[in-house]
Amino acid sequence: MKMKKFFLMGLMALMGTTAMASKVIQVKGSDTIVNVSQYIAEEYMGKNKDARIAVTGGGSGVGISSLINGTADIGMASRNIKEKELQTAADKGLKLKEVVLGYDGITVIVNENNKLDNVNHLDLAKIFRGEITNWKELGGDDATIVVLSRDSSSGTHEFFKEHIIREENTKKDAEYGRNTLYMPSNEAIKQEAKNNKYAVGYIGMGYMDKSVKSLKVDSVEPNVQNVADKKYPIAREIYWYVIDTDNKDVNGLVDFALSADGQRVVSDEGFVPAK
Repeated sequence: MKMKKFFLMGLMALMGTTAMASKVIQVKGSDTIVNVSQYIAEEYMGKNKDARIAVTGGGSGVGISSLINGTADIGMASRNIKEKELQTAADKGLKLKEVVLGYDGITVIVNENNKLDNVNHLDLAKIFRGEITNWKELGGDDATIVVLSRDSSSGTHEFFKEHIIREENTKKDAEYGRNTLYMPSNEAIKQEAKNNKYAVGYIGMGYMDKSVKSLKVDSVEPNVQNVADKKYPIAREIYWYVIDTDNKDVNGLVDFALSADGQRVVSDEGFVPAK
């Protein structure tokens, strides 16, 4: 009888240990920073053998709502949290903490064979509002502009609408043009621009490669130095949002992300470090 009792106690202890070890930190949200967050998580797990972290995308809105409804421990976002999201959190008794992970320049991309090298922000707004519809209006070929945008769950979609399409919110009712093609990810936009000579879209700076061509905006190149110097006109902060508690697992990961090692990963992935 004693042996059976000890066996049960040992089994319960083992189950408890396994349950503790199996606690997974859920990081969800922005497609723009899903890769850099994944690499930060991998480095953190390499240094902390008991840590388990799952990183998934879905958009900034998904990340913040998942944090508030308890299905994420960290919400990744490429835009500021909205007042209504803060209110929803407050209604649940949650206090959220904003962590600036780094800085990003939203990069306007076209096919590598496009003649255009520079666009001013007012013409860019007209393109994405559907007011400029042919490349010849900008000195390019006589061809219809194919406009690519992220979908509405994306923080980049929201930021671009507010700062470019709505011209810093001076045109508060302006929207994307009716012929805009909405894409599920930065990579999808990049692939479409690569394959379509007359497409234009935007991606996070960390996704830029030689398969497509970036445009200067207001004669300023979208690069790390210009974002760091606040010269590039479509730059923004990238965020992790967390519940403001003493959760050691989550806080340990956040502290690592803001450490020299974590910020090196941010830099390696093509973003500007916060520190």
